Amino acid sequence: MITRRHFAAMSLALPFAATSFLPAFAQDSAASADATPAEPLADIVMGSEDAPVTIVEYASMTCPHCAAFHNGPFKELKSEYIDTGKVKFVLREFPLDRLALAVAVLARCKSDKYYDIVDLYFENQQVWATNDDPVGKMFALAQQAGFSRDEFGECINDRAVQEGIYANRARGEAEGVTGTPTLYIDGEKYEGARSIEGLREVLDPKVGG
Repeated sequence: MITRRHFAAMSLALPFAATSFLPAFAQDSAASADATPAEPLADIVMGSEDAPVTIVEYASMTCPHCAAFHNGPFKELKSEYIDTGKVKFVLREFPLDRLALAVAVLARCKSDKYYDIVDLYFENQQVWATNDDPVGKMFALAQQAGFSRDEFGECINDRAVQEGIYANRARGEAEGVTGTPTLYIDGEKYEGARSIEGLREVLDPKVGG
């Protein structure tokens, strides 16, 4: 269980000096049993709230397979099902390391641009996630999303948002997520290929396609 007390021990330090990853979540056993756990953050929905089908994806911003999905099949999923009101989509943060947490926090800081920021960092994942100066590259991209340097620093160290994102991860673990990306379609874990063809096979019967 992620707790506020434990989180304080493993949260982000000064962003412009950050180069090492956070400890693994397995170390949560050190958390105090009487501390109050953080609540997961509210979902940010893409698409119509009235869509008949819901897809929830647990993803980490440094996960190459997540980037491949978002830069590939997801674009067709969006145009064919989300933009047409057949599917509503929710991305829930499941950070696998410190950099993924930092980018997830940035996206949450500008919730009206949440999915634009997610797209920006997935599309440029190789630029920042594997760079010798990842935080510098992250800031350069954040500027494209409208962050000043002060906003970037304040946002990335927002403890409340960090705690909520860790709680999102804990929620995913409780639901059976063991890796990313993991998709749930109307609450059922989707084990099939993350191709648009595989998704169509599941979605078309649900939406009458």
